[in-house]
Amino acid sequence: MKHIDPLSSTLIAIFCLVVGNSFAQSPRDSIRTSQRRDTSMTGKTFTLSEIVVSASRMEEKLLQSPISIEKMSSRDIRLSAQPSYFDALENIKGVQMIVPSLGFKVLNTRGFANTTNVRFVQLVDGMDNQAPHIGAPIASAMAPGDLDVESVEVIPGTASALYGMNAINGLANILTRNPFEHTGLSIQQKVGINHVNDTQISPQLYSETALRYAQKLSSKLAFKINGSYTGGYDWIADDRADLFSNGNASAGLTGSDNPAIDPVNSYGNESANRRTLSLNGKNIVVARTGYAEKDVTDYHLRNWKGDIALHWRPVKGHEVIYAYRIAYLNSIYQRSNRFRLEDYRLGQYSIQWRAPGWQIRTYLTSENTGNSYNLRSMAENIDRGYKTDNVWFSNFTQAFNQAISQDKSTTDALQVARQAADAGRPVPGTAAFQKQIDTLRTVNNWDIGAALRVKAYLFHIEGQANLGENLLKGFKNTSGIDINLGFDHRRYSIVPDGNYFINPTEPGKNLIYGKTGGFVQLNRSFAQSKVKVGLTLRWDKSDYFTLKWNPRVTVVYSPSEMHHFRASFQSGYRFPSIFEGFSNVNSGGVKRVGGLPVMSNGIFENSYIRSSVDAFVSAVNAGVNKLGASKRDSLIAANAGLITRNTYTYLKPEQIQSLEVGYKGLWLDGDLYVDADFYYNYYQNFMAQIEANIPKGSNPDSLAFYMYDRTKQDRYRLWTNSKTTVYNYGASVGLRYMLTSDLSLRGNVSFARLDHKTSNDGLEDGFNTPQWTLNMGIAHEHIWKGLGAGLTYKWQIRYYWQSFLVNGYVPSYSTVDAQISYHFSGVLDGRIGATNLLNYYYVSFLGGPQIGGFYYTTFTWNLPQKRDK
Repeated sequence: MKHIDPLSSTLIAIFCLVVGNSFAQSPRDSIRTSQRRDTSMTGKTFTLSEIVVSASRMEEKLLQSPISIEKMSSRDIRLSAQPSYFDALENIKGVQMIVPSLGFKVLNTRGFANTTNVRFVQLVDGMDNQAPHIGAPIASAMAPGDLDVESVEVIPGTASALYGMNAINGLANILTRNPFEHTGLSIQQKVGINHVNDTQISPQLYSETALRYAQKLSSKLAFKINGSYTGGYDWIADDRADLFSNGNASAGLTGSDNPAIDPVNSYGNESANRRTLSLNGKNIVVARTGYAEKDVTDYHLRNWKGDIALHWRPVKGHEVIYAYRIAYLNSIYQRSNRFRLEDYRLGQYSIQWRAPGWQIRTYLTSENTGNSYNLRSMAENIDRGYKTDNVWFSNFTQAFNQAISQDKSTTDALQVARQAADAGRPVPGTAAFQKQIDTLRTVNNWDIGAALRVKAYLFHIEGQANLGENLLKGFKNTSGIDINLGFDHRRYSIVPDGNYFINPTEPGKNLIYGKTGGFVQLNRSFAQSKVKVGLTLRWDKSDYFTLKWNPRVTVVYSPSEMHHFRASFQSGYRFPSIFEGFSNVNSGGVKRVGGLPVMSNGIFENSYIRSSVDAFVSAVNAGVNKLGASKRDSLIAANAGLITRNTYTYLKPEQIQSLEVGYKGLWLDGDLYVDADFYYNYYQNFMAQIEANIPKGSNPDSLAFYMYDRTKQDRYRLWTNSKTTVYNYGASVGLRYMLTSDLSLRGNVSFARLDHKTSNDGLEDGFNTPQWTLNMGIAHEHIWKGLGAGLTYKWQIRYYWQSFLVNGYVPSYSTVDAQISYHFSGVLDGRIGATNLLNYYYVSFLGGPQIGGFYYTTFTWNLPQKRDK
């Protein structure tokens, strides 16, 4: 366990002193009347007036929302203990954050998380900011910066009935500041440090510089400009647990003696880099040596991003907005493998028109992966670059046999053989090694190179109208029914690169994939507005799939202004992302193929499950090691029944059905806010990957011999659907207590559990969610004069992580985050803080980096800018 460093001790002591002093100043009533900003409100007034728009795609009171929704206001952001609003989202009730890198953090709710969460949508002012070819956002790479965020609304549960596509686990909508209301110049500088007491590297500096300028040119015209630059050094992933620990158990070679050792964060020694060799009368699996992740990547983090927006109000109530966002990123990204994103670029052009009762928006997102590369392919092709697999394994066998002839033990002979086979191998840190990296990152074929070269575009248009506010106003007044309509159309365009993507039907032309959808929503109040019922029906038609219908039924019962009960049922679909549907990747002798018929026709029907082939080979090897090599052919024939034909087939959309009940209310004269929910989900057709092999020979009697010989089979990784039906449920409770108008206590606890599965085939994504998560916090905005402080505690229980890379338990962990702020004058605010203050290193998922303490200071100049209200 790491010790508490002096900076951490100092921060804790100062926080305890100032918060303790705030309690000792005066009784509660006298504190209420003390001086404070005019933005402060009592808990009751603040909550009753709070508005959200994401739950029903129309303005409504937070308390009366028909589904679970969490809102992080600008005040919450200001008081949070985290260095940014995006980091602070981790403390919202029901939100799980996975951290593949310092510059890439993944949000998820209600289970089935992974490092590229295509089931959770991230919006900015209602616009999807995903990377098109991935189908999910690159964290906050193209999201607005701290200076321009007004609030964030999070729906922790399915939202497909209103948002379609991929919002089956939930969504976050980041709302920015309007330049008509928030004008002036703001400059922010953050300076931080991480890797304190890290055994692998000395402490590293972090810097983030941001600027926002907004000006109201007239009563009808305003604009804003944002820009930021972030630089730092990423967290290091160096998990050395062996993924093939039992691969040579039948030969008595385990632990460090295993010649096929496959550490989690070491690449070039995976399945495609192994062979079964006959050595000293035994069948022994041997892997090439491979390289650690830290050898083949650059952990320096760089992120430039900016946006410009022009707002025009032609008539009262109408606003036309043109905006352009751009992001440039150097960071680590993770999917099945880990990638170095280098010179990665995202851009988004948008225009929208908002008016009373209707709005329409359209946007175009472009993606260019620049000089990015696959870390696994980089490692294995550095190995193959100096010596082919055939030559390496031949050298290994010759050196082993020679060592055995000199009376060396098997383990010693294996070490001698590896040293001989590795002769001439590029050494990390040398000029020759770096030259190999520079060369391979330009080769766009993962069998011989490592480049990720993708250009992709997403075009989206959508509209929405509340007919009760214009065309059917009379009908609404007579019937009480409010009618809300919406439509959207989305079109992806991928430039074929010949490796990652191809166009199988029209070579040379862009790959096109689109969908169209719409919804109608009816709302009506009954019983003197104490009961509100909502009915929503959505339809979506995606290329390659039939029309899908998503209903939503909601009921809100409000016995008083202070208490609100809700219940809802809804379903949702998720259609394949571009990568899931159309990928065409050569990687280490394995072809990764999209699951749509246009990509994988004939492969499903003629292949055999790789896991069964591996079990067959392992059984034969175990028999050879026990009975001798002369029995090999008979053992192959005897174990042939282990080989299983592939029964999986082409992709279908995922589906969820979700039931939820909840309560929001105010207690103790409005000072205590309570929000609770319970949900039960039913999932079908999880999209997942299956590995399957096709024999190269056509003689059915020789199938087992083809499958025993790696060179006589083609290997595929196919996108398909799990046959498992999955049920999960959970609950959460959040509390906020306003001791004074400036001093608040917050806490939430979330429970999530995988209930049961049917027809379990193990292909579905892992639940990958801790059963229990706890967040607690205290914040005081005005302890004394301009001094404020915040403290947050987070704990999550250990949980099982299941992924294509590694399975196992993620240890439980707890963190303390803290900040102390000071308002120096009318233009300057300062803050000093830390996340993971006590610097206990932890991992948020297996295969990811070790995360330590992050210590920072922030100074913000506002010259001038309206304060938040």
